[in-house]
Amino acid sequence: MDRATRAAAKSSASRIGTWDVRVTFVTSGVLIVVAVVLISSAGFGSSPTSTPTRMPSVTYPVGSVSLKNPSGLGPPGMHALAGYVRTYVTDFRGSRLPVGWESFTGVPLGDPSGQFGAAHVVVANGELQLNTWRDPTDHNKWVTGGVSQSAVAQVYGAYFVRSRVTGLGPSEVQLLWPADNSWPPEIDFNESGRGISGSTATVHWGSLNHIVQYSVRTPLVAWHTWGVIWAPHSITFTLDGHAWAEVTTGAAIPRVPMTLDLEQREMCAFGFSCPSKPTSMLVDWVAEYQRTT
Repeated sequence: MDRATRAAAKSSASRIGTWDVRVTFVTSGVLIVVAVVLISSAGFGSSPTSTPTRMPSVTYPVGSVSLKNPSGLGPPGMHALAGYVRTYVTDFRGSRLPVGWESFTGVPLGDPSGQFGAAHVVVANGELQLNTWRDPTDHNKWVTGGVSQSAVAQVYGAYFVRSRVTGLGPSEVQLLWPADNSWPPEIDFNESGRGISGSTATVHWGSLNHIVQYSVRTPLVAWHTWGVIWAPHSITFTLDGHAWAEVTTGAAIPRVPMTLDLEQREMCAFGFSCPSKPTSMLVDWVAEYQRTT
């Protein structure tokens, strides 16, 4: 599949299912977390899922104070995550995408109103800017930006992305996608969906598209460090240095090489995530780690 087709598969498949709210709890006194299980409508009665529990108060990488970075925090250090070493970092200096990254282009299949455009991906002022605006070169449609770190595919690892949005409109999406485009699996560790007051984390697996999803409330116009630690026996989602959800079901954990994607998605044809004015998803930096123990 091409890049547009990849994005289409993610968008259309992730909307299948019914909601079953399992538990609501508060972590750190600030983040309100709701865990939900989506059961595919493909004809089975239950889905093997992990039961969410209160996460331990472990601090994960959030960044280091830096006046040079737009968000006020620079990338975390080489050994900021216990048992891991940093293997990749970029804070988007210069005026073009770093080596190993590429832009999405084209119409996502399954989303006839959607459009990715290379001109909507900008590197400037120490930021990756994914910009949504009505593009006169494409019939004045809303066109969004998206990128993939297609040159780096690995099994397991930890990923941290510092980002924010400038306003309501398209979804902010940060995810891991199978390098060979054989979907599922998929790990979405920041997918804002319909608004700017919170986000979701979702894992897709199995031929029937089993899904487990969690949601968290936090203002997305503020800078946040979103993270995912993908290990052989767990997937841990972090926000601003704290774990807020975890998946431990063995079948749900991908064991194939995956790549990091960052993108905006407008879903006007489906009645949500539809822009009314130009907006941007801003990324200050990306840091990635591999296990050493």
